[in-house]
Amino acid sequence: MGNSTILVVGGGISGISAAVEAAEMEYEVILVEREPSLGGRVSQLRYYFPKLCPPTCGLEINFKRIKSNPKISVYTMAEVIEVSGNPGKYKVKIKINPRYVNDNCTACGECERVCQGERISDFDFGLGKTKAIYLPNPMAFPMKYVLDKEALAPGDLERIISACKYNAIEPEMEEKFLEVEVGAIIWATGWQLYEATKLDHLGYGKFSNVITNMQMERMASPWGPTGGQILRPSDQTIPQRVAFVQCAGSRDENHLPYCSYICCLASLKHSLYLAEKNPETESLIFYIDIRTPGRYEKFLKKAQEEAKITFIKGKVAKIEEDPETKDLIVTAEDTLSGKKIHEKVNLVVLALGMQPNTPNLNIPGLKVDEYGFVISEEGIVGCGCAKMPLDVISSVETATGAVLKAVQTIIR
Repeated sequence: MGNSTILVVGGGISGISAAVEAAEMEYEVILVEREPSLGGRVSQLRYYFPKLCPPTCGLEINFKRIKSNPKISVYTMAEVIEVSGNPGKYKVKIKINPRYVNDNCTACGECERVCQGERISDFDFGLGKTKAIYLPNPMAFPMKYVLDKEALAPGDLERIISACKYNAIEPEMEEKFLEVEVGAIIWATGWQLYEATKLDHLGYGKFSNVITNMQMERMASPWGPTGGQILRPSDQTIPQRVAFVQCAGSRDENHLPYCSYICCLASLKHSLYLAEKNPETESLIFYIDIRTPGRYEKFLKKAQEEAKITFIKGKVAKIEEDPETKDLIVTAEDTLSGKKIHEKVNLVVLALGMQPNTPNLNIPGLKVDEYGFVISEEGIVGCGCAKMPLDVISSVETATGAVLKAVQTIIR
């Protein structure tokens, strides 16, 4: 008889959905997430498709379902390091990294108030900072602080420990290893942005006012580094003219040869963010093809009606900076007119390609294709953006499918 526990690797929207659905079918579930909080990329967005909901809409209800279901065991700051065995009988080794904060934490924030050391915020893609002890985000699950010991200032540890009334700080906490036996594994490790610095001609990392699409999301978020204001990093002013560079790293044989599916929609959404703040803000979208699959054709029309968008069919050849104003000159060939054009803008947003997180994992027994997307087989099933580039609703649909396949493996 095989083991009937299901392991879900990854606590983003697809992993959470898979865990909840499997547990509600009466299966024991172990949910493992590398970051200190569940929520994945959705928690970093201002709005997500198809209804343009904030992260609280969708994540909150699922967090409630996790809390109320004793069949789900959640491990954050944890990663799978080894998988062995066969469908129905897998042995999995999990490493749990130290949080240095225990379950006594009530997220009162007293420790953060007395802490002086700071760290660059990965959650904000480097646009902001947090204290050395920080809450991952305002709707973190679990709602517990995490300590980055390397970012502590002199005397911080003593101040933090004395400020905490609940004895929640454990600076001597060490990494732990957990070995579990499961019948099936759902792989939902999500996606990462293509490395923008590999696109030399687009100036990311060289010019301060060239940002990524996910940095744009963090700026637009009410709990982002700018409190929901979209500002130029160079001088914190409001941009009046913004260029969006589509397929930045996607559909390119030298980078990611496939279409990343959601980037066109994301830039249209970003143009609406700008129009919401100032209807006169110009959005210039440089594109190869505008792809708004299926139900999203209506969204394209909405963006065209509500935002001031100029579509330019042409791949961007280079981006240069005016050293005095820090404005950017975008050079591209307009393939419809055949002319080379130069547009001066205040801000450039790179619609970077989506690639799976799996290349960084190197797990024996996990099969991936040439791009790193999970190849599903009996017993180990990929879902969400670990499987292919997808939007949120499609990620959730693949999570449901993955649960059914996992259950089939266990029943067999």
